[in-house]
Amino acid sequence: MNNPIIEDLNWRYTTKKYDPSRKVSQADLDVLLEALRLSASSINSQPWKFIVLESNAAKARMKKTFANKFQFNEPHILESSHIILFAHNPRYTREDYAEVVDNGIEDQRTTPENRDKAFGAYVFAEMNTDENGFNGNWTKAQTYIALGNALHTLARLRIDSTTMEGMDAELVGKEFEKELGGYECHLALAIGYRHPAEDFNAKLPKSRRRLSSVVVRV
Repeated sequence: MNNPIIEDLNWRYTTKKYDPSRKVSQADLDVLLEALRLSASSINSQPWKFIVLESNAAKARMKKTFANKFQFNEPHILESSHIILFAHNPRYTREDYAEVVDNGIEDQRTTPENRDKAFGAYVFAEMNTDENGFNGNWTKAQTYIALGNALHTLARLRIDSTTMEGMDAELVGKEFEKELGGYECHLALAIGYRHPAEDFNAKLPKSRRRLSSVVVRV
């Protein structure tokens, strides 16, 4: 199929070895961060925080969180250009949603007199909140929407990436407690550029299930 979207998706793959000498430009990073900000989410809740690790000091802190497990992902921390922590609010409240509503007023999506009515959508958050105020399963799911958007954006920019669920969420939570501010992180994304000689995955053909196996048309 000859289409720019399909070309982008055929180009990307999970990078296994990064070239530490290459860094993502500030211009491209700005595009990625704006794309993350514009990601879709249930009821436009945006219950996330994206923590960008770019300094050597920050990456060294992240490297320490691999002390107990998932060491296969540890090399990406120092060799990639940036690490992005995808964090979610496990106790998303009406007060959190108020920021969304008030931004909508500022952006002229909602009129001031309709502010109370705009909270109507929050009922869906309440449906996903237990008696203890926990709705982390719902808010965590939103970060994967942002991840998909990030992967496609990076492919369009011809920037390589590696999704990392293989990370110690408990140690990350302790190491970056201040930056997380009550949010939780179970997912990270390494970005940068593949090593021209040592990334074995770059040399392998792309393989997916056949269209007839994954799409049902009725």
